[in-house]
Amino acid sequence: MDKLDELGFAANTFVLFSSDNGGVWRISKQWPLRAGKGSYYEGGIREPMFARWTGQIEPGLRCDVPVSGIDLFPTFLDVAGIEKPQGHLLDGLSLMPLLRQSGDLKKRALFWHFPIYLQGGGPESRDPLFRTRPGSAIRYGDWKLHEYFEDGGLELYNLREDLSEKNNLADKRPEKVKELHAMLKAWRKETGAPVPSELNPAYRP
Repeated sequence: MDKLDELGFAANTFVLFSSDNGGVWRISKQWPLRAGKGSYYEGGIREPMFARWTGQIEPGLRCDVPVSGIDLFPTFLDVAGIEKPQGHLLDGLSLMPLLRQSGDLKKRALFWHFPIYLQGGGPESRDPLFRTRPGSAIRYGDWKLHEYFEDGGLELYNLREDLSEKNNLADKRPEKVKELHAMLKAWRKETGAPVPSELNPAYRP
């Protein structure tokens, strides 16, 4: 960014920096977020992001609205003044209203889907063998639901009150579980997200 300033390109260059996942738990703890890379817990899917566009984005602003990688392409189109390609569905939203403080994003759910196994569990994982097992997760407002396909396990957390995801409220808030689970299943159906339904015949314990 210093070089952009030096060359006089800062006002015509939009910079956005982020990551695709949280840190590797054994070398980088995300506390108070639980677990790390490869997990549905916040330590695995929440990471910082910053943007700079001199003259367009006011320096030093902070925004706590959850966004997703699917929002980057619509944002870049918006920045470049390019219309959405015809015949293409864009799952994300442009972040420019947030970055310019000119408006809010419509309320929406965010989804994660990982229908495979990821080895290398840790002390904060769901089990000691895997960072995660096949499943999905949804966040809607302050609420977050995990679903695991092997055993039908459901975990419900209120992230405003329990950022570390230590207090599973699934048994105490069955109506919220039902609401989010229905949204999650509808999203998988709409997007054709694969859900494994048979045991691997080649698996040898």
